Amino acid sequence: MAELVTGFDIGGAHLKAAQVTAGGRVVAALQVPCALWQGLDRLEQAFAEVRTRLFPIGRTAITMTGELADLFPDRATGVRELVHAAEAALPEAGHRFWAGRHGFVGSHVAAGHAVEIASANWLASATFAARSLGEGLLVDLGSTTTDILLLAGGEVRARGFTDRERLTTGELVYTGLTRTPLMAVADRAPFAGRWVGMMKEYFATAADAYRVLGILPEAADQHPTADGGPKTAAASMRRLARMIGADAADGTPEDWRRLAAWLAGRQMRAIEDAAALQLSRGLVSDPAPLVGAGCGRFLLRPLAERLGLPYRDFAELLDLAPEARDWAATCAPAVAVALLALQELERAG
Repeated sequence: MAELVTGFDIGGAHLKAAQVTAGGRVVAALQVPCALWQGLDRLEQAFAEVRTRLFPIGRTAITMTGELADLFPDRATGVRELVHAAEAALPEAGHRFWAGRHGFVGSHVAAGHAVEIASANWLASATFAARSLGEGLLVDLGSTTTDILLLAGGEVRARGFTDRERLTTGELVYTGLTRTPLMAVADRAPFAGRWVGMMKEYFATAADAYRVLGILPEAADQHPTADGGPKTAAASMRRLARMIGADAADGTPEDWRRLAAWLAGRQMRAIEDAAALQLSRGLVSDPAPLVGAGCGRFLLRPLAERLGLPYRDFAELLDLAPEARDWAATCAPAVAVALLALQELERAG
């Protein structure tokens, strides 16, 4: 038990978990859906599912973004509630909470570090990557958001730390592989030789565009579709058509694939612009790699090529057991907090 650390990343839509053993070997990684905005009972259920799949839990290292869920009136309340929820779900574990630049803190003082704990999961991944590589550009393209961080001199060269600061600096781009409503990607789109306004309704998500293109890893799409309908290419075309006030019969499958490709490209251009902005700071050398993490990292190798950077998957930085390979890079913050906590334990001796 003393040699086992389980890392958790409590998000607003998923609970991610990873286990590491002495020496830093990642032996498990998984993600379960957790619609936190619907109530804390969703998190309780997600923890219960993780417990059935990872046993024993051992010590824990916890990071979060779920405090942003509109279940809570403010972030400080959200942090307090999530700390209490973790303690209730895993009463036997010795909890350590990631407080970013302050390192790890215990449950008894976590409330006093709410600002540092809130949405600091990106800093765990970036800190681990910086220590492993020295320099590079970490891009974590998740289901909801994309984090873009410069790594130089073995350190994270972030200019922002809170979500508001990071939105200002361009280090946080609020767009992701599956959950982003397509109405947030563009105001208009090309169709049948004309620009057509996009309806400002939750008719379709980015998952629909990537599903129509045939490149969506279905395991990454763990939440219901916008209309509660099936996760098929035909159903996604129907939802996509609705975004421009049309029915699927108003176009051919190739028409809808072209629209999906344009919308996906528009989303990736926003990420590419944000990456170029960070690189323009001139803090890393040209051969420095783009390190891809998150469920959308399959889109990042082409991005690295366009930016003229070599690509490395976050999983390449890890000592992975075979059973952890599928999810480790998707669950990068959970893996990172577990490894950082393990390093702290080993230093303490």
